[in-house]
Amino acid sequence: MRTVKLDLDHAPYDILIARDLLAQVALILPLLPQPRVAIVTNETVAPLYLQPLQHALAQCGVKVETVILPDGEVYKNWETLNLIFDGLLAARVERKTTLIALGGGVIGDMTGFAAAVYQRGVPFIQIPTTLLAQVDSSVGGKTAINHPLGKNMIGAFYQPRLVLADLATLDTLPPREFSAGMAEVIKYGLIDDLAFFEWLEANIDALMARQTEALAYAVERCCQNKARIVAADEKEQGQRALLNLGHTFGHAIESGLGYGVWLHGEAVAAGMVLAALASRELGQVSDADVARIKALIQRVGLPVVAPVLGNERYLDLMAQDKKVDAGTIKFILLRCLGESYIGELERSTVIAALEAGCA
Repeated sequence: MRTVKLDLDHAPYDILIARDLLAQVALILPLLPQPRVAIVTNETVAPLYLQPLQHALAQCGVKVETVILPDGEVYKNWETLNLIFDGLLAARVERKTTLIALGGGVIGDMTGFAAAVYQRGVPFIQIPTTLLAQVDSSVGGKTAINHPLGKNMIGAFYQPRLVLADLATLDTLPPREFSAGMAEVIKYGLIDDLAFFEWLEANIDALMARQTEALAYAVERCCQNKARIVAADEKEQGQRALLNLGHTFGHAIESGLGYGVWLHGEAVAAGMVLAALASRELGQVSDADVARIKALIQRVGLPVVAPVLGNERYLDLMAQDKKVDAGTIKFILLRCLGESYIGELERSTVIAALEAGCA
C-alpha cells in the first residue's frame, strides 16, 4: 500500500492507495467518532461496491445508513444535495456520524459539501471509485455543487479524515470515464512536474491498459503533487489555483454545452490545449510543445479541439470563473512544459487561442 500524507495543521490525513481496500475497514474504524456511518453513493456504483463495504462495516459492529443518488454531472445541484439531507434527517443521523462518499467526483463533491453544512459539520471519508476522483477531486477538501450560471460556484473547503483509493474499482470504470480521468493526470505533469509528464509519454500505454503498478505510481505521484500544493495553500489564495490548468476554459465548455454533455475531464483536456495555445501566443511555449501536449491527450482518447460556443459566449462564461479578481479573469498559463503560473490575458490573446483551438 502506498501512503501520501496531506499535512494540514488543523486537519492532517492520509491518502491510501492500493488494490482491494474496500474490505479493509480496519483502516476506517479508528476514525469513527461513533460506530455509525452514512454511505452516500449513486445508482451506478451502488450495485458494484456498496454491499461489500456495507457488509464489512456491519461485521465490525458499525451501523450503516445509505443514500443512493442518481448518477451524472447533471444532478450535481441543490435538488440532489437535498436528497442527501432528506436521507440523513429521515435516519436521524447525528453530528458524530461519519459520512462516506463512495463514488466519483460528483459524489465526493456533494457528500463533502453535505458534511460541511449538515448540523454545521460532520466527519466524512472519501472512497473515490473513478480515476479522476482518485488523482484529484477526492484530495484537498474542495466541495461544491453546480449552478446554471457557473460550475462549482457554491461550496465549501472541508477536509476528509481519510481518502481510500482502491485501484480495483478502476477495473469497472467505462473507457470514456477512465480517459476523462487521464486529463487530470496529464495536468499534474504540465503544471510543475516535467519529469512526470515525460514519464507519462513513456508509460501511457501501460496506464491505458490499467496495469496496476503504472496506475499505483500515477495516482501516488498526482496525490503527492496535490498534497504539497494544498498544504501550502489550502483555501486557494495563491498557488493552489495552478491546479486549475485548463479549467477556466473547461468549465466554460461544460456550462456552455450543458452539464454532462462533455465529461469534466474531456472539457479540461480541450481547456488545457486552449491554455497552451494562449501561452504560445505569448511566446512562452513553442509549436513543438503544443504538439507534444496534444499528442499525449490524443493518446488517452481525449479531445484536443474545443467546441464552438462563440468567442463572446466563452468570454461571458469565463467571467463567472472563481478565479476572477476585481472583474479580471485569471488564467493558468504555461511558461514552458512543466512550469505554470497565474496570469492575465488580453482579450485579443484569448480570442486568438479560441480561434486556433475551436472547431
